[in-house]
Amino acid sequence: MCGIAGVWTSSRAEQSVLDEMARRLAHRGPDGQGFYIADGVGMTHTRLSIIDLAGGGQPLYNEDGSLALVANGEIYNYLELRRELEVLGHQFATHSDCEVILHAYEAWGEGFLDRMLGMFAFALHDSRRGELILVRDRLGIKPLYYAHTAAGLVFASEPKALLPWIGRTKVDPISLGQFFQLNFTCAPRTLLAGVYKLLPGSLLRMGAGGEPRMRRWWSPLTVQTVDSDLDEAMARFDALMNETIDIHLRSDVPLGLFLSGGVDSSLLAALIARRVPEALRTFSVGFPGSSVHNELNEAAEVAAYLGTRHMAIEVSADDMLNRLPHAVWMADDLTADYANLPVSLLAERAGKELKVVFSGEGGDEVFAGYGRYRTPVVKRWLAALRGRGSGGFRTRGMFDSAGAMIANPELAAAFRQWRTPIVDAWHATPKSWTRLQRMQYVDLETWLPDDLLIKADRMLMAWGVEGRVPFLDHRVVEFGLSLPDGMKADARFGKRFLRLWGERFLPRDRLWSRKKGFTVPVRDWLRGERLDRLEPVLSNAPGIQAWFGREAVSQLCAGQRAGKKFDGALWAMLNFALWHRFFIEGDGDAPPHAADPVALLAS
Repeated sequence: MCGIAGVWTSSRAEQSVLDEMARRLAHRGPDGQGFYIADGVGMTHTRLSIIDLAGGGQPLYNEDGSLALVANGEIYNYLELRRELEVLGHQFATHSDCEVILHAYEAWGEGFLDRMLGMFAFALHDSRRGELILVRDRLGIKPLYYAHTAAGLVFASEPKALLPWIGRTKVDPISLGQFFQLNFTCAPRTLLAGVYKLLPGSLLRMGAGGEPRMRRWWSPLTVQTVDSDLDEAMARFDALMNETIDIHLRSDVPLGLFLSGGVDSSLLAALIARRVPEALRTFSVGFPGSSVHNELNEAAEVAAYLGTRHMAIEVSADDMLNRLPHAVWMADDLTADYANLPVSLLAERAGKELKVVFSGEGGDEVFAGYGRYRTPVVKRWLAALRGRGSGGFRTRGMFDSAGAMIANPELAAAFRQWRTPIVDAWHATPKSWTRLQRMQYVDLETWLPDDLLIKADRMLMAWGVEGRVPFLDHRVVEFGLSLPDGMKADARFGKRFLRLWGERFLPRDRLWSRKKGFTVPVRDWLRGERLDRLEPVLSNAPGIQAWFGREAVSQLCAGQRAGKKFDGALWAMLNFALWHRFFIEGDGDAPPHAADPVALLAS
């Protein structure tokens, strides 16, 4: 797990620019740096050592040096690929999992991507063909951003590392409208105008022509429903999940797991605990005395049942709020996901003793766990009247009730377009798919990579921790999408198949409790004295003044005091005001690890 960055330019790549890019990614790779400059291509790599601790530094090269690679992520089936490539005569210089990328590309061309199991984003310079290739994994677990300017192409694991090349930029209004309605921005756009996300499962190629050529090399849209009985499906999944966990456990460093007590993380804990030689390290966080569900008891019960070495962390409002500026800077592709803060705290604590942590991202999308997948017909019909084009799915935005009244004209216009990526994803699905499959796909295409996986990547990498997400092995994703609807959800429960399969590992009452979700008590925090302190500071923040009317914050604060539940809108504004301070007003440098967000904005 690492950070990568680089440039493709008609002139010579400057070492000073690569040095500054590497500095901005140092948190992703505290164990070392590497550089490559040749033929107008410059690349840098910051390393977090997970496999081949002594010999896996990058860039990596093939036998004659004509291919150079910087890669972020893990190729889980590298041992199998390596054996196959050695039979074909390829000679390896390291034991790194990423070295197989070079030799597989030589052996099989771009078709080698179909053979790789893992999470990855990489840049490969083929000097013989005069090409630079950028690739992102199938589900978008690992990030990759780029900008194409008159001076060339620049890429990086995080947008902040692009700034030494592109300089100051502006806010993209379409993305800003998406952020305030969805809490995240939809690929390929980002909040930084001219900066784009490489789509999941995509490949970008730069050649002599100087224009990027892009293609999608994997998509779940080819999945078809498989008609099989429950026992047959259980047997197939049993074999698949056992193989998935086994290869995900490949590591030369200690590992642990974030345990919520819910179905996904509890099942992962059960599968991993029986495979590791020592007691599995597990971590959970909760908010005692708040208005939201505290998951510490459920997590502790699962930990006791499985015999893990468990750490339960209780936090206060100030503990969490003082993490916000650093979390906003880390995310930089901004999300207002409340869970960024506790995940950041968990990563910091886990990072004191571990380098690899498992988590349950993807379980709800792959096996249909969300309540929104089970909306009654009448509610779906009413929602479809409110927002056409997606069958009543994801029709309500956070600023729908107040956005047009408090936003400036440019942002108000963007608010009217925020659903375009949702509608486009809905209509991309095959006509043979069911409504449930279409909802799953929309979330796999938007919410998962553009929110949940940004959180999982950035909040962990901030503390030098690699996150592994077995439910997002693409074979598991294809399996979940292919299940008949009745196996996945009914009127009362989502994830029916996963719960039934899990009964062999965990007590039945633990698996069939109602989904409570991982909730953060933001509503508790944004009231009383804190709300009074926030109102004048947020009203005067340059980012808010640039995009909202003069009385916008006051109107929302008054509504919040009156019980109208505007905490989500105010939280998004606070996140954006901080982001604007760092990346539009400032030069992208990091704030302190802990700082009062209101005091920071007021300074």
